[in-house]
Amino acid sequence: MTPPSSENTEAPHIVVLDGGFSTQLSCHVGHVIDGDPLWSARFIHTHPNEVVNTHLDFLRAGADLIITNTYQASVEGFVEHLGVTKEQGYELIARAVQLAKQARTLYLEEYRDYVQNDDIPLIVGSVGPYGAHLHDGSEYDGSYADTTSIETMREWHRPRIQALVEAGVDLLALETIPCQEEAETLCDLLREFPGTKAWLAFSCKDDQSIAHGESFQKVAKKCWELNPDQLVAVGVNCCAPSFVSNLMKGFNDDRPQAPIPLIVYPNSGEKYNPQIGWIDRDKCEPVEIYIQEWLDLGVRYVGGCCRTYAADVSRIQNQVHRWRDRYRFQTKYQSNNGLH
Repeated sequence: MTPPSSENTEAPHIVVLDGGFSTQLSCHVGHVIDGDPLWSARFIHTHPNEVVNTHLDFLRAGADLIITNTYQASVEGFVEHLGVTKEQGYELIARAVQLAKQARTLYLEEYRDYVQNDDIPLIVGSVGPYGAHLHDGSEYDGSYADTTSIETMREWHRPRIQALVEAGVDLLALETIPCQEEAETLCDLLREFPGTKAWLAFSCKDDQSIAHGESFQKVAKKCWELNPDQLVAVGVNCCAPSFVSNLMKGFNDDRPQAPIPLIVYPNSGEKYNPQIGWIDRDKCEPVEIYIQEWLDLGVRYVGGCCRTYAADVSRIQNQVHRWRDRYRFQTKYQSNNGLH
């Protein structure tokens, strides 16, 4: 499947992402995943079949791509928490890609009469922030950027990206990045893998700022300009859906002829309490009610993050279809009435 271009087209191509991997994985393993220092990455080692089945859930739900469960995977983390060697830790990151490919193969066999060659789902390698492996909560505010050198972050990220690329991902997801310094470091590091493309998604603390406090729009635009040849989109993930519209509004006002593709995959809106887990589900509006508004704002990649299930992906896909139909109708009406 070809990622959407940044050029204006009559019917913009929308890519539907998958949902929260650990959320859907919990349906298969019956284990508590939140709070684990390896999070869902542990299951590459302990429950590979369930990892495959989780990816399959999202593909069957209508996802155009699946993201590896490597957000919290690192060589050092696997060595510390699984007791494996560095070589085995590196191989586990690559194994996550193979499990995703296995799921894709099963899906394509199951739906061989329906999937066209240009609709083959992408395998996307998840690259989470440096702070995630610290397991001290600093990934949520990016405070580690104040005490961690750029070189330390670069050396930590390099082998995990290399393992994903060597294993054959179609794309990288540089995701849930809370601070400008790490985002710029990743955009620069990406140049070491010249044949690889990626999206860059930030975590945000409100409807204006990334988690560390910098302006989302300013940082996202700067990062795009640092590496426009390899980035396919910039945007946000793992934030409250109620923040998204204001974060996206006016993003491309200064470049109407060449808009930057935007990506959005927020949480369900629930809040995480370390003592009791996820709370306030009854206070959340479902993610799908926002989809058409986000697409109107120029979002071209859309999906879900924590606490979104395969069923939510199906509802997101339905909203994308409705938006496409509305877009075509409006375009046709405007053309017939000379309103272009």
